[in-house]
Amino acid sequence: MIESITEATRQTPIVHKTQVLVVGSGPGGLAAAIASSRAGIETTLLERYGCFGGNLTQVGVEGFAWYRHEKTIDSEGIGIEFEERAKSMDFASPEPQSISHAIDGEGFKYVADVLVQEAGITPMLHRTMVSPIVEEGAIRGVIVESKAGREAVLAEVVIDATGDADVACRAGAKVHKTPTEEMMAASVMFSMTGVDKTRFMENVKNNPHTYQDWCGPDWSMKTSGKEDKLFSPYLKRPFEEAIKQGLIPSNLNTITGTWGAITDQGDLSYLNLVHLAGLDATNPDDLTKGEIEGRYQAIQAIKALKKFNPGCENAKLRNFGMTIGIRDTRKIDAKYNMTSQDVHNQAVFDDSIGIFPEFIDGYGVLILPTTGRYFQLPYRSMIPKGVSNLLVTGRCVGGDKLSHAAVRNMMCCAVNGQGAGVAAAESIKTKVDVSNVSITRVQKTLVSQGARIH
Repeated sequence: MIESITEATRQTPIVHKTQVLVVGSGPGGLAAAIASSRAGIETTLLERYGCFGGNLTQVGVEGFAWYRHEKTIDSEGIGIEFEERAKSMDFASPEPQSISHAIDGEGFKYVADVLVQEAGITPMLHRTMVSPIVEEGAIRGVIVESKAGREAVLAEVVIDATGDADVACRAGAKVHKTPTEEMMAASVMFSMTGVDKTRFMENVKNNPHTYQDWCGPDWSMKTSGKEDKLFSPYLKRPFEEAIKQGLIPSNLNTITGTWGAITDQGDLSYLNLVHLAGLDATNPDDLTKGEIEGRYQAIQAIKALKKFNPGCENAKLRNFGMTIGIRDTRKIDAKYNMTSQDVHNQAVFDDSIGIFPEFIDGYGVLILPTTGRYFQLPYRSMIPKGVSNLLVTGRCVGGDKLSHAAVRNMMCCAVNGQGAGVAAAESIKTKVDVSNVSITRVQKTLVSQGARIH
């Protein structure tokens, strides 16, 4: 039996009022705030941590567009701008398995600051959304808590970019969640320093891996076949040998995966080697378990690399991600829920707010966009049922499991985010609910902002 306490009635000070409030600053939220502000609307970006960027900065997922190949027809707009600004500010490195750049997660903290300031967005870091303010089925803002205590932030339109649909769920919108045993594994990302780049790359060239190596018993990955012979920066043998020789426990046979970039200074970054199944990231006890277990497994992985991977003999941990990386929790029941057929069959929508390549990565499926195929993203997938004045963007937009394996990716989150930001601005300008905005006007503004919608 769960006990409870009764809290006293209290008055919460209103510390800020804005036209558009974006809650969460990952690629989706950051793009939404920039798009809204560039559309001429007063915009505030709320973030619980001390930097903007979400998975890019807080988790350390630096492979922003690692799916991009020669024939890929990619998204356009603010997401590409993230990559280009990082490159121009010397916070990106060529990505080893594609024609994209891996973004320096640490440096992007500063890049995001610059983008927010240039756009004239009101930044609110170190405040955690704890409750939406809902009146007669319409969201009016959120309650936050911080070192300053409990405060209220009011807004005409709220964009939920929390990744877990926290605002929508607590506001009473319809949501659903993948069963915990079926959720994509969580990851603790980490980087190493002190790697001998020359020896490391010689070993990569002498012992190359392809995506076919993902299809063994560890990953159980299915591809379309066209990916199988492509180079992949995959690491597996050092961990097999470490287990064989008793250096690390035999139950850590799930340690395997990819590296993202290596610098001339010997930084080996975006090590995506730790995979933690059976965690529900809406449960803080699961998050606690995952953070601790993930760091433990990362240290074991480093031991194996130092012993059995050429070039890593004198390397050591550079950093962990600030927080565990989550791929899968809640999704909204949207006005339109995307399907696996949409992402597989080049779906076309009248209310398209952007495009994304046929890149599917999750639930045991990997399809890389090497043939120019892409699908359109419908605005309706960001409109939740049951609450007005609210849009939901990022990985928790409406859809089934396989569509989630596509739209959860960071560039796609940025595409949806830009669409949400422009639509929120249009809602305010025309004084209609977000569910009733003119999609023609939204699309026109998106095109003027550099997005591709068809």
